[in-house]
Amino acid sequence: MRESSKGVDASSHLPGGRESGKRVIATADVARMSGGALADYRVALKDEVLGEVDEPVMVRSYPRWAGRVWDLVTRCLATALNQGREELPSRPAKPEVPVRMNDAGFRYARLGEIPEPARTFFGRTLGGSGIPDRGCAYAHDWFNFLNGQR
Repeated sequence: MRESSKGVDASSHLPGGRESGKRVIATADVARMSGGALADYRVALKDEVLGEVDEPVMVRSYPRWAGRVWDLVTRCLATALNQGREELPSRPAKPEVPVRMNDAGFRYARLGEIPEPARTFFGRTLGGSGIPDRGCAYAHDWFNFLNGQR
């Protein structure tokens, strides 16, 4: 995480722990909007693929200098992910998608049945892949994506 006058880069990803493979996948912009002992902070989240994540939210009356910056960052992330409430939303479940078999015996998944944001991310990995039918992907491509192999 890097802090700057503009905000905090809250999620950098280092594949294999190597700086050379570093790729920013999401950012959280945390900005103090009012001063005093109890400050207000604005937080805006951005996903590098999906763009802005909802509207910016406010964490209000946070006691400055009362805790580590990580406490503030965690509260900002929780508030932004939970429609302005300072609590964590439920943990998301693994996307469950029906796998079908066509007349030729190939297993496939319908792209329209894959929930967002998985559908968008999966769709970006399909370049150059064969498809069993329009709007579908082979089941092995879907399973490889879920297992981090695409």
